[in-house]
Amino acid sequence: MHNHPSGDPSPSQADIQMTKAIIDIAKPLGIAVHDHIIVGKNGHASLRGMKLI
Repeated sequence: MHNHPSGDPSPSQADIQMTKAIIDIAKPLGIAVHDHIIVGKNGHASLRGMKLI
């Protein structure tokens, strides 16, 4: 989870790529990444909810 100071909770390509890299690294260790939430001024975005992970 993190915030976007700009106020727009839309995930950037960097957010998506970094999340996928963390998932790939965590999986062999038995760690499940359930979601990546981005908080903005007027709401939030869930990468899982957006079907990006």
